[in-house]
Order: sequence, then C-alpha cells, then structure tokens
Amino acid sequence: MPPFPLRPRDVFEELRNTVVGQDDVLREIAVAVVKHLVGHPAPNILLIGNSGSGKTTLMRSVEHFLASRATFGEANVIRINANVLADEHGGYGKAVLARLYANAKQRGAADPLQSVSHGIVFIDEVDKIRAIVTSTGGAQPNVRGIVAQEALLTLMENENVEFEADGKAMSVNSSNILFVAGGAFEELYDNVLRRAVIGQDVEPMKPVVVVSASGEVREELPFHLRDYVKYDDLFRYGMTPQFISRFESIVVLNDLTEGDLARIFHEPEGSIFRTSRDYFARFGVDLKITRGALVSIAWEAARQKRLGARALRETFRRVIRGLEFDPAEGGGVVTIDEEMVKKAMGRKG
Repeated sequence: MPPFPLRPRDVFEELRNTVVGQDDVLREIAVAVVKHLVGHPAPNILLIGNSGSGKTTLMRSVEHFLASRATFGEANVIRINANVLADEHGGYGKAVLARLYANAKQRGAADPLQSVSHGIVFIDEVDKIRAIVTSTGGAQPNVRGIVAQEALLTLMENENVEFEADGKAMSVNSSNILFVAGGAFEELYDNVLRRAVIGQDVEPMKPVVVVSASGEVREELPFHLRDYVKYDDLFRYGMTPQFISRFESIVVLNDLTEGDLARIFHEPEGSIFRTSRDYFARFGVDLKITRGALVSIAWEAARQKRLGARALRETFRRVIRGLEFDPAEGGGVVTIDEEMVKKAMGRKG
C-alpha cells in the first residue's frame, strides 16, 4: 500500500499561515483531518474560545486547504451555523446531510451519497443552541436549543438517517462523518472565571503585573479557561451530557497575545493591513506602518480581552479613516507611526 500523500504536519503548516497563536489546536485538528481522510476513526472536536480567537478562521482554512489540493479536491467539507439546525423543519439534522449532498454534487463527486457519508462538518456558534437559558425568572428550557442538540446527536450516534435531495428520499449512514463544533460560550467563561476568582474548588487567583511590548504597565488576572473548565460547567451552561459526550476532544483556544495580534494584523494574506494597502495602492499610494505603530495597535486591541482579533479592525479603523477619505493627499508614501495611533486612541504621547 503506497503511503498516504498528506501528513498531519503538512496540514498544520498550511493552517498556521492563516491561524495565529493556536498551534495546539491546529495540531489536534490536523491529526483529526488526516485520520478522517485515510479512513481511520477520528475524534469529534469541540472548540471553545473567545470571540475573535480564530474558530471560524480555522474552519474556513481547513475547508480552503482541502479544496485547493488536487488530491483532495472532492473532500466534502461544509460549514453550517448551529442555529440552522434549531430552525430546520425536517428535524434530525437533515439540513446537514442535504448540504453535504449538494456540495458533493457541485464538486462533481462520482458517488454523492458516499461523499456525504464521509464528509467533514464544521458547526459554528454551537454555544447558541444551549438547552436552557437564564432570565429574570431563572433557568428556562430552550426548545430551539433542545431540537438542535437532538438533531446533531442523531447524526453523531451513527444511525442511518433519511433526508431529501433531488426530489427523492435518501438514506445515509453518518458513522464516518467528522464533526468539529465551535463556540464562544461567553457565560461559561464568566461563570468559570467567577469560580476561579473566589477560589471555589481551586486556589483563588491573584492579579499579576504585565509589561507590554510597548512598555505599558497594567494588572491582569492570569486566567486561562482550559485550566479551570470542567464537564459540569458545560452541563450547567446547557449542553446535555448525551450531546457533549459525543465530542471525544474538547479544546480551549488560547487568548491571543499582543504578539499574536500584531502578526494577525499584518502577516496573513488578506490581513487587515494588507487589505488596506491594496486600497491605497489603487490611488498610487504606498501605505507603510512603523513597528512602534504596529505594537501600539496590538496593545490597544489586547486591552479588549473578549474581542480578540476583532478588536484589531475597530482599532485600526479609528487610525486610518481620516487617511482613507483622501488617499492621495499624502503623496506617494503614507506612513502610519506610533504618534498617529496614540492620537487616534486619545492617548497622550
């Protein structure tokens, strides 16, 4: 038997070009994807991470990577929002199978049903389908969340599931579909942080002094969700034991550091800064940025702990919006420096 042409390290190195600061997660995903492609049992994965930590970017990157490799051009990968399952009328996850089938046909799969049964399904915002919601009246059942979790559970329990496509009923065994779900689980983060701060079941946390790359000093709590989260926290959040138990691997993404944010801002193809440079280039202007300005933007974004990389866009927008109004005013070269960033942020020099 010839060796399989793709190693987990190949997937890891490719994904690392677009997903920054999440090497442990990338290794886990890379191994699972390659196991799946070679027909070896692969673990379903639950990704937990703050908004802007890279969950959706990771899903898109895997999808793009497999689609761009000729050898795996027929790899059947879809992304779906968990709320779609809460709203589907057919129930039992039929929307997932129908999308896999449509994707297989679009890619010209010789046997679309076979392709469906070996698909990879990325489920975004899975935290939005909790089975309970909290309100002023206390915890209440969330019917939409219950329906969606049951729909996914049906697919993940290796049952033959019927769905409609091409105007007729079809059936597929879902035992070989790989599921990767991701969510921010924001209340989970808050609840576990509260438990860690007051020292419930753990040693209480103490603030530490952090000096940023730009020389700014601030206090932070050294909290990492992966160090404290328990299955009980997920159950209380509203994920049923039956559902969560179908994810053999639960991975918490890292909070992005200032260095990570700086790299995300300017390194990847399609990054915020590269996109802005393309805009200015259309007017014959070469947009540049100093290292001090880059560090300052990353520092500002890092202060918004719960936004991750999304904070970069808002921060840079405040810096660049005046220049964008008349791109050619600065002549052939426009350089963003640290003073410009501080002024835009309302900070003193």
